[in-house]
Amino acid sequence: MAFDQRFLEELRQRIPLHSIISRKVKVARSGRHWKACCPFHGEKTPSFYIYDDHFHCYGCGVHGDVISFVMQNEGRTFNEAVTELAALAGIEVPEQTPQQKQRQEQQHNLYELMAAAHEYYLSEFQTNKAKIARDYLLDRGITPQTIRHFGLCWSGDGRGGLIQYLRSKEYSLEMIGEAGLLRKQADGQWGGELFFNRVMYPICDRRGRVIAFGGRIIGEGQPKYLNSPETPLFSKRRILFGLNHLSSVFSRKDIDPLFNTILVVEGYMDVIALYQAGFHGAVAPLGTALTQDQLALLWRVSSQPVLSFDGDSAGRRAMLHAAEEALPILTPEQTLNFITLPEGEDPDSFIQNKGVNAFLEIIRHKLSPSEILYNLSVDAMTNRSPEQRAALRKRLTSIAEQIKDKNLAKEYRKVLLDRFYEQFYSKNKQSNYQSPYGKKQNDKFNEHLMRPVFQKDQVEYQRMCILIALLIYCPRIISSVEDALCRLDLPEELSKLREILLDFPLDCDNINSYLQERNMIEVTKKILSHSNLTLINHNNYDKINDFGLFEKQWWHYYGWLNIHELENQVTQAQQDWINCPDEEHQRTLIARLNALDAVKRGEIDV
Repeated sequence: MAFDQRFLEELRQRIPLHSIISRKVKVARSGRHWKACCPFHGEKTPSFYIYDDHFHCYGCGVHGDVISFVMQNEGRTFNEAVTELAALAGIEVPEQTPQQKQRQEQQHNLYELMAAAHEYYLSEFQTNKAKIARDYLLDRGITPQTIRHFGLCWSGDGRGGLIQYLRSKEYSLEMIGEAGLLRKQADGQWGGELFFNRVMYPICDRRGRVIAFGGRIIGEGQPKYLNSPETPLFSKRRILFGLNHLSSVFSRKDIDPLFNTILVVEGYMDVIALYQAGFHGAVAPLGTALTQDQLALLWRVSSQPVLSFDGDSAGRRAMLHAAEEALPILTPEQTLNFITLPEGEDPDSFIQNKGVNAFLEIIRHKLSPSEILYNLSVDAMTNRSPEQRAALRKRLTSIAEQIKDKNLAKEYRKVLLDRFYEQFYSKNKQSNYQSPYGKKQNDKFNEHLMRPVFQKDQVEYQRMCILIALLIYCPRIISSVEDALCRLDLPEELSKLREILLDFPLDCDNINSYLQERNMIEVTKKILSHSNLTLINHNNYDKINDFGLFEKQWWHYYGWLNIHELENQVTQAQQDWINCPDEEHQRTLIARLNALDAVKRGEIDV
């Protein structure tokens, strides 16, 4: 139903947004506005802010108004949310047209028919003939409690029992067929029951109303899985199995937030097995690749759902398709991530074989669309010839161009091309790396330049200045030390410069101009002066070239400030290298180990 915009605007103004949100979470005043722990993701410190006309979570990025909140958090359609809010506000909903009334009545009758069909299948599940179905589910490790939660049931033998049951409730054969429960014959007439000898999986809308079924054959027969056809209630491209369970996911607070991850998996049993293992945010498409409509449904619940794929070639193709499908509608606030399982494993088998903690680790190491698209594009190269490199660069540029959000497209282009140049050119030119300040010189000269002269009365502050100074001289190492840099408790002026450096674009070749544009030159000069590195002499800028040396020095001085944190960083680097033993992770690990060793030996520099 289409609503007049003036009516919708009046509705938004009449309903205090915080009063609706307070039905789900505790809200508290914050100046002129309100704040709360986000009802869409698990958190203990409030980052969810409620304004007069909208809400925004600075943790997960979810955003909307009073209508979208009711839709997202309570599983309502737009029409249902508007009708419910209008009743609360005491506003009369505009009259429907006769066509709209007829369509709404038809849908209402179909919802009731599908509920009755589910009742029949549930009663069949309790019969002796359904023992084969009960045994199948129990053999798969599905508990009776989980069976009840998902409403799993049995179709019966398909010999007219469902038709007889529904006809007894005064539903016509035409309506039963329109609901997708009958086979259509060659002459266009409705024939026998669509489902027989199958374990039945109810497919529900966001409100938990049954709109379709999926059936898994037990014994001989094809297809192995069968879904309802398209109906006035059901479009497989616009719904997900398990969607109705998502509204309660984030109400669980006292658990690892990773258990609340919204996961997109392949099939019914993956969703059910993950739910039983504690992952209540799992959903699955219904025999199709993930569509943009389904992504939009997921983004109503989470700004960063995670897509799970097998590690085989088919899984990689599906992953590439999903990433490309999402590109045009990605925004800074709405994205997705990816995980891959070992070849031959699905979430169900992986958890049974490796355990829940191993699956949590896979989620913890999820990859972004840019990482997936870059990796798969490189994997598709048949050789490293100039022609193949040129084709790869063209493809990476094309990937960024598919994103409609211009700011995000620009960042994707930077990230993808940065990785391209890093992978295909920096290894050959690493010894000739030219810093933003100019030319290369030999390592011994660089090391000599980086020996500080310490002032005993301000050693700790000076070490902080050295850490920032090293980033200014070699911004290339920022990404390698970002996590540790963010953990430092810095004085205000150092903290401000840190935030600016963290935003420094990798393709920028002039950090002086970058800092000048942000009015940070005087602060920078002061910090460089306090660092007392002898390379502060601006005439020496062009003699710095080895970013590996800068990274080694950075970790060394970081260790003097916080040796316990450096030990943690070493442990993390070791784990990262075990998971991905490439050159970059090896270099990072060696830099941190050398720094820790030097600090423990009491050396001032290395």
